[in-house]
Amino acid sequence: MTAALTIAFVPGVSPAKWARVWRERFPSVELLLRPIGSDEVDDALAGEVDMVFARVPVSDAHNAIPLWTETAVVAMPKDSPLADQREVTDADLTDVHIVDAGPVPADIDAALDLVEANVGVAVLPQSLFRAASRKDLVGRALVGAPGTQIVLAWRDEDTSEMTEEFIGVVRGRTANSSRNQADQPGGTDRDSEDDPRPSSGGGGRATAANKKTVAKRGATKGTGAKSGGGKNSTGRGRVQRGMKGKPKRGSKGNR
Repeated sequence: MTAALTIAFVPGVSPAKWARVWRERFPSVELLLRPIGSDEVDDALAGEVDMVFARVPVSDAHNAIPLWTETAVVAMPKDSPLADQREVTDADLTDVHIVDAGPVPADIDAALDLVEANVGVAVLPQSLFRAASRKDLVGRALVGAPGTQIVLAWRDEDTSEMTEEFIGVVRGRTANSSRNQADQPGGTDRDSEDDPRPSSGGGGRATAANKKTVAKRGATKGTGAKSGGGKNSTGRGRVQRGMKGKPKRGSKGNR
């Protein structure tokens, strides 16, 4: 059987960077990528997916490592009076109709359709706004908004040498570095590097909905509405490097 690792990701998250690193470092282990809807995380993990890049909240039944916090933006028409500002506050929106206050609209396309029709404005993660590519709209950072948190989630029964290695790739460990010397995940919206506006995401700190942290193999156990975020443990157990031999029995990747 060919060893493989299947990674799913929700809208607004691009795994391309880590996929390139993985394929360079572990060419003998196929990396399969699968886009899923924001509400399909549990079903994906219950199926053939090993790990998921998801947006909080996720089930408390899953292990989850907080990665970064997305900036919340207000989507508005380009000719909106607020479009001249670099950022907006709640006070700026006092007399403005908000078609969806976020943090993530249930139907992003529908919300942005209303914004384009000049019905009002909508609040959503910056990554999702950019992915929508609405040329007639602009997004302005919402000052004081907690933002939304992206995590890497997986089930206990899917833990394997390959999932450990993928966590290392996401955390930025080099091929020769120790897992006990892992870089701490965190930071704000990954798309903000080319955005001069200051992030309102809290510099990688957990949002108010993610203060409960349970250290288990260096991961947060779930990041539901009452858990997640917080400081990240790096005390993951050491696993023999080099991807020698087959993955742990029971791994979805051992196909």
